[in-house]
Amino acid sequence: MKPEGTKIVVFADLDGSLLNNKYEYDQIEPIIRQLLLSNVSIVFASSKTRDEIDFYRRKWQITDPFVIENGSAILIPENYFGAHYEFTRRVQGYNIIELGTAYHIILEKIIIVRKQTGANIVGFGDMTAEEIAKDSGLTLYLAQLAKKREYSEPFKILKGNEKDVLDAIIGEGLCYTRGGRYLNALGNCDKGKATSILENLYLRQFKRVFSIGVGDSANDFAMLKIVDKPFFVNKTADKKTVWKEIESIAQAEQKISNH
Repeated sequence: MKPEGTKIVVFADLDGSLLNNKYEYDQIEPIIRQLLLSNVSIVFASSKTRDEIDFYRRKWQITDPFVIENGSAILIPENYFGAHYEFTRRVQGYNIIELGTAYHIILEKIIIVRKQTGANIVGFGDMTAEEIAKDSGLTLYLAQLAKKREYSEPFKILKGNEKDVLDAIIGEGLCYTRGGRYLNALGNCDKGKATSILENLYLRQFKRVFSIGVGDSANDFAMLKIVDKPFFVNKTADKKTVWKEIESIAQAEQKISNH
């Protein structure tokens, strides 16, 4: 028997959508906590690694699933969904649905792209944690977590033709996304596919699901097309205002479902 009422799920990007350009979240944190108290599920869907996202989940005691490395994998806590569903493997208390390509294959393909194009491509795999921290503005600890990649490679093209590089990446059977700071090479996956899978799993569990999405970059478009209510946070937008509106919509949907 499915529970009555509506399950509200917020699919949230992190960088630029919840975190500001200094990776701060003080203004948004009270709203996140209120949403959680209202039984709203918060699913982080980010280009970040598993360990990076888990850092924020632990801070706010979020126990919902999350999507890592631009849709490359979905991590679902064991026993989160009552019904049986297919997953790739089980690791450290999570059922993992893998949609992307293994990291070592991504790196091998980038080496081929370098040779084909003659471009100077520098990715996180080429950089130390200290170099990533300096380049990105991350703390050293978060930069160390950012290096723990499983499915994708953030990179910059320091020298060479961008179009040639991106065409070569596609020619090697990979995809790319454009984030706020870096390009990203990954397998044939995106946040939209991951969001759709999770929405369907929630629908198996609840009578009705209302999904909200928030993102700030091109790599969020696929996710924002899937959800019921999308929010695109442009560079001039006040994040707190956006998240207050998300909170208001969630409250309104809950009132509707309770009548």
